[in-house]
Amino acid sequence: MKPLIPQKLPLKDVQWEPLIPLIGSANRSLAYYDGILQGVANPELLLSPLTTQEAVLSSKIEGTIATLGDVLKFEAGESPKEESRQQDIYEIINYRKALNKAVEELKTRPFNLNLLKRLHSTLLDSVRGRNKSPGEFRKVQNWIGSPGTPIEKAEFVPPSPNHVLESLDNWEKYFHTDRPDALVQLGVLHAQFEIIHPFLDGNGRLGRMVIPLFLYEKKILSRPIFYLSEYLDKHRDEYIDRLRMIGQRDDSWNRWIEFFLTAVHEQAKLNAQRARTIIDLYEDLKHRVLQLTHSQFAVPLLDLLFKRPIFQISHFDGKKSMPSKPMLITLVNQLRAAEILKVLRKGSGRRGQVFVLSELINACEGKKVY
Repeated sequence: MKPLIPQKLPLKDVQWEPLIPLIGSANRSLAYYDGILQGVANPELLLSPLTTQEAVLSSKIEGTIATLGDVLKFEAGESPKEESRQQDIYEIINYRKALNKAVEELKTRPFNLNLLKRLHSTLLDSVRGRNKSPGEFRKVQNWIGSPGTPIEKAEFVPPSPNHVLESLDNWEKYFHTDRPDALVQLGVLHAQFEIIHPFLDGNGRLGRMVIPLFLYEKKILSRPIFYLSEYLDKHRDEYIDRLRMIGQRDDSWNRWIEFFLTAVHEQAKLNAQRARTIIDLYEDLKHRVLQLTHSQFAVPLLDLLFKRPIFQISHFDGKKSMPSKPMLITLVNQLRAAEILKVLRKGSGRRGQVFVLSELINACEGKKVY
């Protein structure tokens, strides 16, 4: 199989008419979701577990098996026994770090290839793939296939290294142009990035990370809180097939764009529902903890719980918004007695108790976990 030569962007062979209904529904669903975000004072705080969930699901597409609960328990001092799962968690944490770093940088400067390289470096920091030129565009040929598969039998062979910088320059320019529809543009950007495959590792995760960053920079969303990996993971075979098909038949780009717009529409609806569930949960818990504790520290504690729903008391002790440790223990015990918090691990010796705000985890997972 020969290395693929990417089409230059913008594409000239997109058939717009069949896409119009999908464009309309995807844009409406995103606008509704953004309306929910704009109605909340601090969505980054309330929806922060969803950022970790996106990191989990995007990494899962690449083969990791750690869950949202695994990551949150690890950060609360409860490490998994399996070394492979610990490695999964480190990769997920790196993904979240890279995403947060990108959001901070986009507040002061537009998206660019140097930022892309910094995100890649963060993604591969001290994890599997750390020996695959973190933060550097590839200078050798790569290919996709089962482990040990020679290039002649590869499933996909990206462009030769001689074409990488030229293709990325075109990709970056296309990112910043104004196109007839931004969501179609985003679908093309995501697919073209995967086609170029500019790094030796981490291309899938970075390509998915670009999605919320683009929506934020283009002001389609007021906050960069939109994660598509759940839909892509559920439809993984179709996701990969539609990407691999590009360039192999006349309607391949249209078929990919149709899939991408459907993914945005369906995930936006689900994200809106989940965000509303979490926001409603916060308002309900705020009322309950105030009624229960009559404390000025009740709401600041609840905010910390939404940011860190699996925790030890030591994680909150000493925070500016928190009371003395004895009072903090009293508040946590009150929430535990009211079954708002559950004990995930009993304390023993120097090991502190681990608590979980189970309703929040269940809302993020979309099923009962705790």
